[in-house]
Amino acid sequence: MPIAKTTKVTLLLLSMTTMMSNVAIVTSLPHLKDHFPDVSQIEFLSRMMITLPSLAIAILAPFLGHLLHHFKRTHSLMTALLFFALAGSAGLYLQGIYALLFSRFLLGIAIAVLMILTTSLVGDYFKDKERHRYMGLQSAFTSAGGLLFLLGGGILSDIDWRYAFGIYLAGILFLPLVSLYIKEPIRSQALNAEQTLQLRLFNIYLLAFLLMLVFYILPTQMPFLMMNHFGADGKLTGMIIAMAFIFNALGAFSFSRFKKHYDYKCIYMIGMAIVAVGFLLIGNVNDVHLFFFTSPIMGFGGGLLMTNITAWMLHLAHEDKRVRSSGYLTSSLFMGQFFSPIVFHPAVDYFGVQHFFVVTGITLGGFVLAAASMQRLWSKR
Repeated sequence: MPIAKTTKVTLLLLSMTTMMSNVAIVTSLPHLKDHFPDVSQIEFLSRMMITLPSLAIAILAPFLGHLLHHFKRTHSLMTALLFFALAGSAGLYLQGIYALLFSRFLLGIAIAVLMILTTSLVGDYFKDKERHRYMGLQSAFTSAGGLLFLLGGGILSDIDWRYAFGIYLAGILFLPLVSLYIKEPIRSQALNAEQTLQLRLFNIYLLAFLLMLVFYILPTQMPFLMMNHFGADGKLTGMIIAMAFIFNALGAFSFSRFKKHYDYKCIYMIGMAIVAVGFLLIGNVNDVHLFFFTSPIMGFGGGLLMTNITAWMLHLAHEDKRVRSSGYLTSSLFMGQFFSPIVFHPAVDYFGVQHFFVVTGITLGGFVLAAASMQRLWSKR
């Protein structure tokens, strides 16, 4: 069944909300230490502002995937969008740091529903090569939206750190679009759907976790490197990270071309190698403006990787289990987001944030080379 352009555009706009989950306030975080000077470990808590939604998603996404299977997609989407706007904008008026952290956890619940449903709808609406092309477009569109939200958040945070939270109210604008243009897909009546997770899907969930554990170093550590070490303001920091989003879009858009020549596993290793190079270059920057040339490399690799891992899951997941499989993938990705600053915080303290990027790049590059060598040896057997 052909998909209307209005439905495609609406689905693209919905995908933007998952990118808004954190980038809208990323440049507000370094300002929190000035607003909460008496709170101990405020820098760590400020980093948790962008990872607590990830914790909520990581914990609840598998359960939500099973629950949402029994409800209409349209009703669930509209409820999640309303909750997204209310919880996301709570930073405009909440006073305490712990109340702010709790609101971010609630925001994560809404994002989990949105991400699960938008992912599964791509699988419902598109097939094979058409899906690959659309997923590249979707990821590119999402990254472009992230660019706008990041720049807007950077400008607003320079005026007042609270104003960036108002960006989440955009979720209300999407409500009528969902009501008008998102059509309920026909449910499969297959009776032979597998009842347990396949091992190959479990491997994808593990790779998704590792991907986000590494890639989420960019939004959790880069602002502190640029603003605290190089003295960049929120606007310049937002512009630099925005460059990464532009190339994230290019990486996502290039996925369908890579897929013509390589399988999913090979694309994963290529993307990780690109990210490793990005880490090494960022770790050797001696002028803040050089970040305009180094961060895009990580952005390109991340866009390619994210599109690849989602397409890989949709390729393997049975259509009758698509929502539930999307829930597990969503959980894996956001579990990686949540644990990223926790896992790497001791290394950042030990090496310093800039040297940490060098160490991470060398380590990641070593793992990629080892994996490629093992794959080559295995293929010769």
